[in-house]
Amino acid sequence: MAARCRLAARFHRVHGTNVRLDASRTRATRVESFANGLCFSQEPLAPGQIFLVEIEEKELGWCGHLRVGLTAHDPQSLEVVPEYSLPDLVNMGDTWVFAITRSHNRVAADGEEAPARARDPHWEPFLLIEQVRIPRDTLVGRSRPGRYSHILDDLYKMNVLPATARRSRIGVLYAPQPDGTADMHIVINGEDMGPSARHLPTARPLYAVVDVFASTKSVRVIPVEYGFPSLQTLCRLVIQKHIVHRLAIDGLDLPPPLKSFCKHE
Repeated sequence: MAARCRLAARFHRVHGTNVRLDASRTRATRVESFANGLCFSQEPLAPGQIFLVEIEEKELGWCGHLRVGLTAHDPQSLEVVPEYSLPDLVNMGDTWVFAITRSHNRVAADGEEAPARARDPHWEPFLLIEQVRIPRDTLVGRSRPGRYSHILDDLYKMNVLPATARRSRIGVLYAPQPDGTADMHIVINGEDMGPSARHLPTARPLYAVVDVFASTKSVRVIPVEYGFPSLQTLCRLVIQKHIVHRLAIDGLDLPPPLKSFCKHE
């Protein structure tokens, strides 16, 4: 799945008319209005593969936020990219999209009550969804370096900040089920919101949908490492464990690229 992950960790060349992608196609910015901000993953997702984005910029004056989901429509086959993911793209069928709000999206099974969201005081290094195991560190939003950045980082870890805040990281994936269908999961700052849609067909490839809508102005794709963490990631974890906050990284005798990675990623 590693090769597929590298390809999918950027946006498709097909996107809404108000979207501008950077040269790497990892950053999408809506340049005007509040609509026509639809983006798709470059490749269909593999089972259990998360497509993760971070909210980079907000724009005041609009009502509504980022929307994410999955679609079985190949973006290349679209004659016209719909203006909205909700309802336009969803009305085309084989598409499941949810608006990210302060209240999270969960679909309970028949006869099941949605459980209260427990706050585990012990920070687990991996997020487990069905049989999927994802390094949680990458999934968690991080503030920009500052005097109180370590406090903000703890708030991101506990997922107590609004999901629509700048630096929040939001991902979507699908988990195969025994009956041959799949459940769609939305992950916000390292916390699984539970199935947001059930019984998705898996016979067709599923692409991630990211609608840079209304108050969300810009997002960037965050690559996710599966399996063993890289040496760079391990170095960052050790460094962060021995400092009070990330401003202290500037005073360390480290190569500039590693300093930047420790502070910003």
